[in-house]
Amino acid sequence: MISLLKARERLLSPFFTSSVRRSLSSSLSYSREDSRGSEVFIHPSALVHPSAVIGKGVSVGPYCTVGSSVKLGNGCKLYPSSHIFGNTELGESCVLMTGAVVGDELPGCTVIGGNNIIGHHAVVGVKCQDLKYKHGDECFLCIGDNNEIREFCSIHRSSKSSDKTVIGDNNLIMGSCHVAHDCKIGDRNIFANNTLLAGHVIVQDYTHTAGATVIHQFCHIGSFAFIGGGSVVSQDVPKYMMVTGERAELRGLNLEGLRRNGFTMSEMKSLRAAYRKIFMSTETAPLSLDERLTQTEQNQELYSVPAVGAMLQSIRDSFAEGRRGICKFRHWLDS
Repeated sequence: MISLLKARERLLSPFFTSSVRRSLSSSLSYSREDSRGSEVFIHPSALVHPSAVIGKGVSVGPYCTVGSSVKLGNGCKLYPSSHIFGNTELGESCVLMTGAVVGDELPGCTVIGGNNIIGHHAVVGVKCQDLKYKHGDECFLCIGDNNEIREFCSIHRSSKSSDKTVIGDNNLIMGSCHVAHDCKIGDRNIFANNTLLAGHVIVQDYTHTAGATVIHQFCHIGSFAFIGGGSVVSQDVPKYMMVTGERAELRGLNLEGLRRNGFTMSEMKSLRAAYRKIFMSTETAPLSLDERLTQTEQNQELYSVPAVGAMLQSIRDSFAEGRRGICKFRHWLDS
């Protein structure tokens, strides 16, 4: 029995040794120096076009694709099977997780700033799903810095050459979210899983959507707004407000969000007083929304508070030509 085991070891030994050698060789080749520079590391199975511009310290993993017009900033890292196509530029220290696809072979470009993370199997900077898009038209996507775009998200380029899809800085876009063509996203927003933005939506700064939120095309979401889970937003949400519902309705002010973002108790008290005058009026004679807005603007004690003025202006802007008005509200709602 012992002699049989020894014979088996001698038989397998050459195979085992060659397997280990191949494995070590593959591991070492991942760290090989590329001809582009001593600090660039490209796995031999990756397809990197010789015309691509590769910064210092870039790491390209197995089975990745980097197209001819791509520019990768210093320190970018591409995990296995991630791909970059078309006229696409990544700033410094961006990370593409496994399966991520960035850019498309279309006229126009995708420009992504520094320190962004594109999650597993996310698709960013591809053709929009707008039937009005004409083949051959330029289309654009611009993303700022320090954004985290999680797994299975989709973010599309603009639908026409005169517009662009824009995402600012420091946003967290959780798994399976969708940002459609020509959207404008500001800074420090949080979109929870399965938040869906239709075309031309504008989201300002510091907003927060809960999961499975749907926002209709051309809607505006004001800064510091909160949208409850499962809501369908078909009209504008003014600054500082909270909405929820299958057809979203105003549910008061986003007081917790304001507190977390440094608003003072005095500011929040003034905002509550203004909100009550506009949406919970106790006047015996019914007044129109415009009349209540005017009445609040004439209250110098409230209107002198910058946050109150910003809220009133946000409400008025929602009724400008081409806008959708604000979400429905009920007089009995408390803030």
